[in-house]
Amino acid sequence: MPGRSPNEISLSDEDRAELRHRAACYTRPHREVLRAKIVLMAADGSTNTEIGERLGMTRKSVGRWRKRFCERGIEGIEDLKRTGRPRRFPPGGDRPGQGSRLRSPARPGRPALAL
Repeated sequence: MPGRSPNEISLSDEDRAELRHRAACYTRPHREVLRAKIVLMAADGSTNTEIGERLGMTRKSVGRWRKRFCERGIEGIEDLKRTGRPRRFPPGGDRPGQGSRLRSPARPGRPALAL
């Protein structure tokens, strides 16, 4: 059948429960929710094309996440470490404009900086 993936997925009850939790979680990044949905739909027998159409993704992207899950399990659908230069400044309020050095107005009702 065209569109069938060579990466068939069968889930344990534990993995299925974890993926359902991730797919329904509103506080997770959208990309993680989509990846969990891909694996769940693939385990239910959907093709990459069907999953892609339903989730608004390409067949190739669906195949990538399906393959990574088959190779690595749940850890396979998480983001990999990125290469590149490390951050030079720590995130947060230690730079101007980041909250640490913002001043409150000298008197209520007046701006802190006159333009």
